[in-house]
Amino acid sequence: MIILDTSVWIEYFKGNEPYSQEVQVLIDARMIYAIEPIFGELLQGALNKRERDYILKFWKYLSKIEEPGLFIHAGELSFDKKLVSKDIKIIDASIIHCTIKHNCKLWTLDKKIINFLDKKFLYTN
Repeated sequence: MIILDTSVWIEYFKGNEPYSQEVQVLIDARMIYAIEPIFGELLQGALNKRERDYILKFWKYLSKIEEPGLFIHAGELSFDKKLVSKDIKIIDASIIHCTIKHNCKLWTLDKKIINFLDKKFLYTN
């Protein structure tokens, strides 16, 4: 299963290739996990009600990782791996935590995450 980072969702929503087609294939194959921090970021960036509603349709449709105590676990990971010194904030730490704990691949454009995360957890199209 694959977690799409906010950066990839944005490229998909803009219709930019190669993201648009590849993400649609993954969605159709039901290979995408949604997590709250990413969809929270997407909703925060919505420009209007139409965009918000569009994002929420994806949230309702996709399989989700439900993670009680997510930010506590992310904070522990951040402390243990000194992520703040790598300029990786708590939202990204929560995404990294979910990726590792649930043995997923993460598709991200964030260079800080790419440089930190073991390659076996990174999705490359």
